[in-house]
Amino acid sequence: MNNQQLNNKGKDMWRFYVFSLLGIILFFVPITIGKNNTILVDHIHLSLRSLLGGYTAYYALIIILIGAILPIIRMDFKKSVTDFILVVVKIIGAIIGCMYVFNIGPKLLFQPNYVPFLFEKLMLPLSILIPVGAIALSFLVGYGLLEFIGVFMQPIMRPIFKTPGKSAVDAVASFVGSYSLGLLITNRVYKDGMYNKKEAVIIATGFSTVSATFMVIVARTLNIMDMWNLFFWSTLVITFAVTAISAHLPPISRESEAYYNNQEGQKEVKVQGSYIKTAYAEAKRQSHQSLTLFKNIMTNLKDGIEMTMAILPSILSIGFLGLVLANFTPIIDWLSYIFYPFIYIFPIDDKPLLAKASTISIIEMFLPSLLVVKASIEVKFVTAITSISAIIFFSALVPCILATDIKIPIWKLVVIWFIRVALTLLIAIPFSLLIF
Repeated sequence: MNNQQLNNKGKDMWRFYVFSLLGIILFFVPITIGKNNTILVDHIHLSLRSLLGGYTAYYALIIILIGAILPIIRMDFKKSVTDFILVVVKIIGAIIGCMYVFNIGPKLLFQPNYVPFLFEKLMLPLSILIPVGAIALSFLVGYGLLEFIGVFMQPIMRPIFKTPGKSAVDAVASFVGSYSLGLLITNRVYKDGMYNKKEAVIIATGFSTVSATFMVIVARTLNIMDMWNLFFWSTLVITFAVTAISAHLPPISRESEAYYNNQEGQKEVKVQGSYIKTAYAEAKRQSHQSLTLFKNIMTNLKDGIEMTMAILPSILSIGFLGLVLANFTPIIDWLSYIFYPFIYIFPIDDKPLLAKASTISIIEMFLPSLLVVKASIEVKFVTAITSISAIIFFSALVPCILATDIKIPIWKLVVIWFIRVALTLLIAIPFSLLIF
């Protein structure tokens, strides 16, 4: 579309203004309704859960069962060893889900910190939140907002994180909303050719944090809510500092720069002259070539439902098996030695405990907090930051990433997790010792 055509269609920019504003309100503006202060997407999710009541568990179970059966019908287990393992993992998740919902099976399943925790805190919210977020995503992506913000964020995102300016929206969506919403955005934008593979990997493994709401749960668990602002902003800065460093290290630095399905890819426009004029021109171009709202909603909803079905059975089985490993075997204690070199160089208390908490973060990001509830304030503070900054954990985020079109091998995710935890410890421990 040439400039003359764009100028002639200037009146159609209402989609950019209206849909983008709706997207911002849905994802980024906390609103108090009743006793809950959160974003509208979360309020809608909570309302739907309230409406479904006791049937929410059955709805989640149906999603889990479909998610386990579809890969068998598609014969995914024949594709590769990884796919075979994932199919088995999903079948185990479906079995655990049925046992929990219908209240049959060993007592261990029903202990509060096992399947009830995984089902109530992860299965139920994600089963509704991801589809709702996918619909809301239609307003945020596709009508020019990413392109508009991207122009202004270029000078920050590109040199520091090696990502386009528009990736700033992903980072904010994850912190304000959730990693599942952030990954939905990343996957959609990657498939549209706006990120190359390396950029998508940096964003998926560097910006997909748990939500600020979950950070509140961590802070409450560790009794550090009285220093909420210090905790929140320290975590934000340290997490993004670790992302900036890890983006320049292998294996991320060696990732392919090819685009999804060998597309040509949409390169960032180099700003010459006014940033506002360039940003507006880019928003106009995208707004005019975008799909209708209905088509956009249907495309994103399909992606959201597919992601939900892919991750729920995996989260349930991996999370449960991880909790069993952590509580009934010495494996985590043995693995924790890999972090000793990064911890023992500092005069901090409870070094073995901190190492174990850091290691267990790969299973479920909430487990480190449960482990250090009675530790010193320095250890609690470092553990809280590390559990967020590590980003990668097998009970939820890894299945989410594997459900996207950003193909990241599991071994690479584990290496990235190790680098992130090591870097976080090297930054957070001296900072903690300095302020306490």
